[in-house]
Amino acid sequence: MPRALACLALLLLVACARPAPPVGEMSFRTPGTPIYSNAVTAPEHLAGRWRQVADFAAPSAAPCAAGGLTIAPDGAGLRIVADLCLAGRNATHSGPIEVTGPGRLRATGADPAGLGVEWWVLWVDADLRTLVLGTPSGRYGMILNRDAVLPPDRAAAARDILAWNGYDLTMLRAVGTR
Repeated sequence: MPRALACLALLLLVACARPAPPVGEMSFRTPGTPIYSNAVTAPEHLAGRWRQVADFAAPSAAPCAAGGLTIAPDGAGLRIVADLCLAGRNATHSGPIEVTGPGRLRATGADPAGLGVEWWVLWVDADLRTLVLGTPSGRYGMILNRDAVLPPDRAAAARDILAWNGYDLTMLRAVGTR
């Protein structure tokens, strides 16, 4: 009888399990983990060319190559040209950036489920060479660098910041560049 109860309990647990969300809809963060945006970095200090060196993707996601992100002054605001990997898929956009809060940006007119989500600046090093972006939902996260080669010390710092903000580092992967 105890064996039958154990099997029944196991079947109930399996029946309650949610199916894995499709790639691009999964969260790469632990739900409920606090996430913090970097409130001390002025958005205009992020201007220039950034190369994407890593993103989060499911293990089954195909390889992804990215060009990166360029942020430039545009009148009274900022504009982006983006060619990025988001959850293992290529995403491109060109247009203005809206500052939505301290350390928070949104690409105006971009796909609201992709590049149009609110991006949080999780960390940027003191010399503005490495940038870590994430989303509160955990759907996306990435590491960008001014050069295509990220030095080990800043790679470790970026990984630490992502882990501290609840990201699952086992899903972080390098992206190819074009």
